[in-house]
Amino acid sequence: MADEKGFPMDIFVITDAAVLPYILDPNFEKYLPVIPSEVNEFKFTWRSPDHEYHYEFFKLKSLHPELMRDPVLSIEPRGRVPRRNRSFSVTLRCVGGSSGTASFEIGIKIENQRGLYLPGTPLSLHLRKQCATQTGPDPLCDKRCANGGRCNAEKICECPKGYMGKFCESALCYPNCMNGGTCVSPGICACPDGYQGPHCEGGLCLNPCLNKGKCIRKDRCKCTNGYYGERCEYSKCKSVPCLNGGRCIGINKCRCKEGYSGNQCEVSESPQLIQGEFCKKKCVHGTCLNQRCSCEKGWFGSRCKRSKCQNNRLIRFLPLILARN
Repeated sequence: MADEKGFPMDIFVITDAAVLPYILDPNFEKYLPVIPSEVNEFKFTWRSPDHEYHYEFFKLKSLHPELMRDPVLSIEPRGRVPRRNRSFSVTLRCVGGSSGTASFEIGIKIENQRGLYLPGTPLSLHLRKQCATQTGPDPLCDKRCANGGRCNAEKICECPKGYMGKFCESALCYPNCMNGGTCVSPGICACPDGYQGPHCEGGLCLNPCLNKGKCIRKDRCKCTNGYYGERCEYSKCKSVPCLNGGRCIGINKCRCKEGYSGNQCEVSESPQLIQGEFCKKKCVHGTCLNQRCSCEKGWFGSRCKRSKCQNNRLIRFLPLILARN
């Protein structure tokens, strides 16, 4: 999006027929900076080349009408999402004569031909815009414009990309720096002690977390299931260790790799492999050879689980059984 003077800031809202997760984050509106007074217009580009969608802007309202008028669309409030790239704008106009921060709402519904809403919609956003009373020309404008800003004919600082404010004094980080971080230059946050990441969103642990644990704040690890301790160094399966690549997921509870079972993943469920040949089922009293079970002496059957002694005993008593019948 950009105002008529070219103040740029890209925000991606919908991709692959779904509202992006960070837009749906309950804290998303807190991360957005206040729209500076010099920005009076948003420009959006959208398209849906493969599917037909219909939209409706059901909410365009200023919550502070004494500071700002209701937002105005450059397109009809209802219609069809275009198949090719097209742009439209939302204009924001301050009333004038008063200074302050005005809140406003933009709400949109997008549905397919069957009347089903696009995932993440209806979407309603609460945004904020700074409205400032225009004063007379400032003779110190050229000196006050910071960070490469230039003073225009109206004695107003025009800021380069990544800066905003009356005198371009504020760098822009999106999302805002978290956990007390400070935006020191466009897109770069200076993080307080104990935090790291592009937006200071991650913790910093002097001693790294073990067993796939995640550092969430200064020297504090969030452990995966089955581990505990300051560094996730202790396994809940210490007394009953997991075997054959199994992973501890609870107190003495293992999640086994495919082909293994048991409390410790100690039981192999894989077919026997002898001389490169597989048998579909395990040979009980024999070995797998040429995809068949070769039985030990005294055993027979497809899995070598039947005893010849049992068979001989049956043959011996068969005449007696027949005689009784």
